[in-house]
Amino acid sequence: MEFGVHLPDAGRDPSRDAMIRIATAAEELGYSSVWSSDHIAWPDPATLQSKYPYADDNSGFPEAGSAWLDCIGTLQFVAGITERVLLGTTVLILGYRGAVQQAKGWATLDHLSNGRAIMGVGVGWMQEEFEAIGRPWDNRGARADETLEVFRALFSEGLASYEGRWTQFQNIGFSPKPVDNHIPVWVGGHSQAAFKRTARFGDAFHSAFAPPALLAEQWKTVESECETIGRDSSELSLTSLFRLNFDGGDLEQGEVGGSNEEVIDQVGQYSDAGLEHAAFFVLGRGTEGRLEAIQRFSEEIAPHFPAT
Repeated sequence: MEFGVHLPDAGRDPSRDAMIRIATAAEELGYSSVWSSDHIAWPDPATLQSKYPYADDNSGFPEAGSAWLDCIGTLQFVAGITERVLLGTTVLILGYRGAVQQAKGWATLDHLSNGRAIMGVGVGWMQEEFEAIGRPWDNRGARADETLEVFRALFSEGLASYEGRWTQFQNIGFSPKPVDNHIPVWVGGHSQAAFKRTARFGDAFHSAFAPPALLAEQWKTVESECETIGRDSSELSLTSLFRLNFDGGDLEQGEVGGSNEEVIDQVGQYSDAGLEHAAFFVLGRGTEGRLEAIQRFSEEIAPHFPAT
């Protein structure tokens, strides 16, 4: 299994110093990846009609005005201070930005990092945020699929053309292209549409905060969708985002935690479910607490799950 660390891109300390310390420590400690998430602007969570999918109520989502860095900008910064770790979004909301413009951001990241980008993508859950940034909420799944098709067209060799429902262009230049004309697509979500999208576009399925049994169930559904369209599911990887809390976690909420023995057992359950790459929100007191936790995990937990 491979492991990744979520960067301090939101909350009380999304500072330059914290970003440098966490990113460089993750690389030095042997983590495979670092991650950034995507929100732009939103109202008071207590006023939302939209349902936050990872808590029983919207109290689990940050209050309006909380700091949150741009995910692509964050990863472009981290690309300049690291050499090896993969740079991923968990997940970028495809509908928040125009297709061609965000393709440029992705290609720039991949070019400047020498091919280290991972395009973790989703369709989004907060209608109020779409409205706040002036982006359409309707047909967001179909729009996301079209955006992924646009990326394929723009990242291919030569001039690009595309004739879609919402995006059209003919014989345009787009350069530089990503390394190998491709950025791995890790599709997030927990709906049937997300599983279909994974089979159609994905290099990996990227779950979030699912307990082991649910993760295994999601993966079986992805495999079934691959079979439906005649795709070999062995071409895809199973990946997920979790929380890591050495003070004690709730596995049913996708939070790994407790003693070393408990964490090893919990990660082992995910390994048995087929998980290949785990990215962690590290819970700790400030930057020092997060640094202590990621060092402890790398030295005392990760060696029990060598990468294959």
